[in-house]
Amino acid sequence: MKQRAPAEDLYATGKQRRFVFVLLPNFTLLSFASAVETLRIANRMAGRALYTWTTTGEDGGTVACSAGPVFQLDTVLPTLGRDDTLMVCAGLKVREAMTKRLLNWLRREARHGPVLGALCTGTQVLAEAGLLDGKRATIHWENHDSFAEDFDEVHLSKSVFVVDGNVVSAAGGTATIDLMLNLIAAHHGPDLANAVADQLIYSSIRTDQDTQRLSVPTRIGVRHPKLAEVIHKMEAHIEEPITPAQLASQVGMSTRQLERLFRRYLNRSPKRYYMELRLQKARNLLMQTDMSVINVALACGFASPSHFSKCYRAHYETTPYRERGSHGTREQA
Repeated sequence: MKQRAPAEDLYATGKQRRFVFVLLPNFTLLSFASAVETLRIANRMAGRALYTWTTTGEDGGTVACSAGPVFQLDTVLPTLGRDDTLMVCAGLKVREAMTKRLLNWLRREARHGPVLGALCTGTQVLAEAGLLDGKRATIHWENHDSFAEDFDEVHLSKSVFVVDGNVVSAAGGTATIDLMLNLIAAHHGPDLANAVADQLIYSSIRTDQDTQRLSVPTRIGVRHPKLAEVIHKMEAHIEEPITPAQLASQVGMSTRQLERLFRRYLNRSPKRYYMELRLQKARNLLMQTDMSVINVALACGFASPSHFSKCYRAHYETTPYRERGSHGTREQA
């Protein structure tokens, strides 16, 4: 891939820019609509066409988003230029949408030097094409664990969006608005970006320092600092779980106090809550990767497949093997 100029040259003001949106089957409508509407409003507020955009796909014709509506594509995998911005828009079943032809096209066009972008699970497509090696990127939090297992050469962030040189990515949903406003501000100044945000009734523009998920207290509906700290430690140690005694000691309380804290606020024991976190990660890996059940078990802190299968069945009322089969993925030997 060609080396690009510094960011100030990459986003020099004055010239019209084209966005090429690659719409993959089952792409997330909110991400795509947020990007296009932000560009449209920027043009309207500026009183001229600062941006143009086109949609493309592997076969042309039409493509359906995950919500159901069908879109007519404008082109079939066009040739890109240095001043273009490529945005891969994906969503559900992203692995099924990544064909050899698509990946080869991405690699070829990347040599022409466009800005490479990904919305939602589009990050996985760029990574599969080898275009994110050594780069910082983000992806929707639900796909974070499986992505980290598959692409350890990518520096994965939990931020709402990431800009790393000529590679940009947004986690999906409304994070796309934050990324687009950031790009508009870089291209044409913060005044235009703020005017666009006002039109969108978007009162708080996030930066690349903001994380995707709500804070632990907000997520669980409980504002207890020690409880939040313990849950944060649990989430950070899924592969090598920490014992309740160790958790209690690290936050300065006894095991009995920790037990009472979880019973009072979450109506379950620390051990049970921890197990639910590990099983949730395991389910994501089973549904989103081709990792063997044994490797999924190890990645989620289970010493043996039999114990993992027993716990999984007790919680989800199905086995890991049946869970994978129900989602049409193939178990690797």
